[in-house]
Amino acid sequence: MNLFMRFGAVANISGGESSPEINGTVRFYRMGDGTVIAAEIKGLPKEGSFFGFHIHEGGDCGGDSFGNTGSHYNPSGAIHPLHAGDLPPLLNVGGEAFLAFKTDRFTVDEIIGRTVVIHSNPDDFISQPAGGAGEKIACGVIIRH
Repeated sequence: MNLFMRFGAVANISGGESSPEINGTVRFYRMGDGTVIAAEIKGLPKEGSFFGFHIHEGGDCGGDSFGNTGSHYNPSGAIHPLHAGDLPPLLNVGGEAFLAFKTDRFTVDEIIGRTVVIHSNPDDFISQPAGGAGEKIACGVIIRH
């Protein structure tokens, strides 16, 4: 393991009523001055499609259509797509998506207790306030590891 990178948090992803087959893990690593996010998601619908992928401010995946997740995590009040919780989209290749990237928009400690949400459509990175990404189809709570 890289001495500059420590595993700090994880979200276990589960699909909702419309997509119960979705499951996976999103891991958050501390790395230098930023956070590395590594996602491995299975069971996505619509082969070859992109899916909105965000950190939301809410702390649980309950509520109608994951309603308790609230809006995108946005502590600075930025416009979309500059919210801290705006992440790159997931691409379904053979029912799976793998994604790893680094961000300086938040630390691991700042997102503990928030949620990771996968949406039914790609984020258009333009529409306000949340990119027109559609229905919340999968969710996981970010917990300390």
